[in-house]
Amino acid sequence: MRVWKVETMGFGGVRAMLGVAVGVAMGVAQASSVGATPPPVEAPVGPAYGAKLEGFEYPWPVAHYRFTSQGEALDMAYMDVKPEQPNGDVAVLLHGKNFCAATWQATITALTEKGYRVIAPDQIGFCKSTKPAHYQYTFQQLAGNTRDLLQSLGIQHATLVGHSTGGMLAIRYALTFPEAVERLVLVDPVGLEDWKTKGVPWQSVDAWYRQELRTTAGSIRAYEQATYYAGTWDPAYEQWVTMLAGMYRGPGRALVAWNSALLYDMIYTQPVFYEFERLAMPVLLVIGDKDTTAIGKALAPPEIRPTLGRYPQLAQAAVVRMQRATLVEFPDLGHSPQVQAPERFHVALLDWLAQTPVP
Repeated sequence: MRVWKVETMGFGGVRAMLGVAVGVAMGVAQASSVGATPPPVEAPVGPAYGAKLEGFEYPWPVAHYRFTSQGEALDMAYMDVKPEQPNGDVAVLLHGKNFCAATWQATITALTEKGYRVIAPDQIGFCKSTKPAHYQYTFQQLAGNTRDLLQSLGIQHATLVGHSTGGMLAIRYALTFPEAVERLVLVDPVGLEDWKTKGVPWQSVDAWYRQELRTTAGSIRAYEQATYYAGTWDPAYEQWVTMLAGMYRGPGRALVAWNSALLYDMIYTQPVFYEFERLAMPVLLVIGDKDTTAIGKALAPPEIRPTLGRYPQLAQAAVVRMQRATLVEFPDLGHSPQVQAPERFHVALLDWLAQTPVP
């Protein structure tokens, strides 16, 4: 694990930057056993879940925030997990594009054991929440939905933890409602670069939709192994493949694929890359250095693809643009360090939270 701390003077220059290499050899050794089991051969059939992931059980009871947005009656599913010994702080966990609230299971456990109340929603368009046929997806809209959910629970301030696309959402939330964000944790967030300006061509929502209709358990598994887990595989990852693939096998397959296409368009067209300097709250940026995620990379010309998704360089460039940031790097991990190496990830997360008290 490598830790870098950066502080800036307002929007100006860097005041201090220091790096400490901690436990890299131990981390590599621990991870070396993870890939011992290859991913299984895809079965011809598997579980089929509903469009709102009916049939797939979450580790804690699922509550529902029902509201109207853009003329649509919507249902936002979430888990509200309370600790036995509260410390008075709330953590809100924002999942990524190919993830659900349930994939935060280990992190929810780690946080509640330290006294945090944890709210883990499924955003509209994902998992157990409504997938509307017509919705203008913006990160501002999703942030507003999440803010309304928290206010309905009496929560005015929280620490945000966003992974992957959830990292882009967490940044937009922090920029839109800065007074409501005490601390910001970004775990391999997409959006550390603007793919459009780097040469990734636009494709229509219809093209994204056709692509999403081809999704299978095999395609999900292959992508996750290569990108999320740095080429390794553990049988524990299979439940998350089953979770996603089940929605694409079920009766709501077309609606699931359509919402996924709309969300890809949102991610591609709504960069947060140009606003890092405005993040005034303490930020922890956690990066698996073997992550190579880049939206639309397969569409880019061959000469551009190798320049995309270079997370060590992207993270180091981003952190010096933030006012109060700490960068933690895991040299041997991929896009999902909280799933691939939860113990190591949670040590880094909880240590930073302990050292960064709520203002």
